Amino acid sequence: MTFGIKRRLTENWTLSCISKPGTAPPLPETISATVPGTVHTDLLEARLIPDPYLDVNEIALDWIGRSAWRYAIAFDWSDNGHAHHELVFEGLDTVADIRLNGQPLGRARNMHRSYRFDIARFLTPGINHLEVDFLPVEDYGAEVRAALGSAADIPANYPGAWPFVRKMACNFGWDWGPTLVTAGIWKPVTLESWSTARLGEIRPQVTLAGGLGHVVADVGITGSEDKLFLTLSVAGETATVALDPGACHAVLTVDVDDPKIWWPHGLGDQPLYDLQIVLTDAAGTVLDRWTRKTGFRTVRLDTLADEHGSAFTIVVNDVPVFVRGANWIPDDCFLPRVTRERYAARVAQARDANINLLRVWGGGIYETQDFYEICDAEGLLVWQDFLFACSAYPEDEPVRGEVEAEARENVVRLMPHPSLILWNGNNEN
Repeated sequence: MTFGIKRRLTENWTLSCISKPGTAPPLPETISATVPGTVHTDLLEARLIPDPYLDVNEIALDWIGRSAWRYAIAFDWSDNGHAHHELVFEGLDTVADIRLNGQPLGRARNMHRSYRFDIARFLTPGINHLEVDFLPVEDYGAEVRAALGSAADIPANYPGAWPFVRKMACNFGWDWGPTLVTAGIWKPVTLESWSTARLGEIRPQVTLAGGLGHVVADVGITGSEDKLFLTLSVAGETATVALDPGACHAVLTVDVDDPKIWWPHGLGDQPLYDLQIVLTDAAGTVLDRWTRKTGFRTVRLDTLADEHGSAFTIVVNDVPVFVRGANWIPDDCFLPRVTRERYAARVAQARDANINLLRVWGGGIYETQDFYEICDAEGLLVWQDFLFACSAYPEDEPVRGEVEAEARENVVRLMPHPSLILWNGNNEN
């Protein structure tokens, strides 16, 4: 069987309000929806609400975050010969129940992670109906708070249930921005069909020592009962390993002699290399492929004792960096409006202001691939907070499990980026 099929579900979505408080205005039964998107921007596009950024409209529009919303799409499907069919949501904001042809697929309770559902038994030839219901996030947070009992007695700088929900904290209002509690399918939705096997989690460690680049890729494989082959390639070097039937994991290693070194802005160039992993069957047919750009550099944090107590010096390629940093908050309360071009413009503004480090703030999001790729290309270092801000957080379930899931996924997702040089626990906890 050939390479899998990935189909983005972007067209012909509708949005409807399935419950709302008494303060809500009359609404049409359905309106056109944009995916990726948000409820607020769909209502704005339909001219049903005023601009949420103007005047005190954020107060008048409070009902949106306290309503329940349904995204729906009817899509045509025919048997494409593949054995496996999965629906992948890269991002759901935030408390969502998903159904296909009336059958429950699963639930989402975390904006900061992806979800993958096996839908083979639910798909039917012809028209299929997918519904995603978003429930009021404050209601869910209140339920979690109540279920935790005394474990929920924690301090927070702002009122509300937001510490109990894994959602962008600044949606609930911050000193720099409005209270706009969003909901929606904020990242792409993809129907993936495949046979034999596909790539799973990929963890590339890219290091540099003594002029030698070293790449170790820890690769997960899903679904194989056949003999397969994995190939890692970077900078003209390749390595291939054979996988026995049923194998679900492999490690590949490549050395690169004298690679061009990646430097922060102002200290040198930013050469990037294509890093590719290909999964093939015994006949050489490509089953799946994963590609990222990466760079070779060393980084360490010097915290040795000095005359003031201890240092806190970022050292890249054995050169101490005089950090000229800025705090990066989400560039829009409505995240899908931030295009790659907009990221590029913002990063260019930072670079032109002689900034060489952006700290991704813990009250926002793990940023999109576009942000880190642009920082890689421009040589801006990235300090990444884990997403906790201005509060204590529950250490019990269900919050604990969601935190672990999002951390594992995003650490792996961001590993290839040479610009990412530091992970930090939180913002002002």
